[in-house]
Order: sequence, then structure tokens, then C-alpha cells
Amino acid sequence: MLRLALMFFIVAVIAGLFGFGGIAAASAEIAQFTFFIFVALLVISLIFGVIDRRGPRL
Repeated sequence: MLRLALMFFIVAVIAGLFGFGGIAAASAEIAQFTFFIFVALLVISLIFGVIDRRGPRL
């Protein structure tokens, strides 16, 4: 997912350099959205990983 956010960021930068403001803004918004989803999923997986290690083993 982080690779997808990076790809949209690169598309936004290239579109901005060539003057395509609408495409650049849309790509930047998608990149920001996917990045925050990635961060949220990372935090959730880290929390569940810590909880799983501390739980009793039966």
C-alpha cells in the first residue's frame, strides 16, 4: 500500500511539473489517503502484535 501511495505521489509531482493542476491535485489526494490508510493499518497490526505476545499461552 505504501508503494501505491508513492506511485500516486510521483504522478502528482510529474503532472504538477507539466501544468496539469487537476490531475496533480487528484493524485496528491489519493496518495495522501492511501498513506494514511497504510499508517492506520500499521498501527493496528502493531497493537495486535503486542497484545498477542502478552496474552496467556494455553
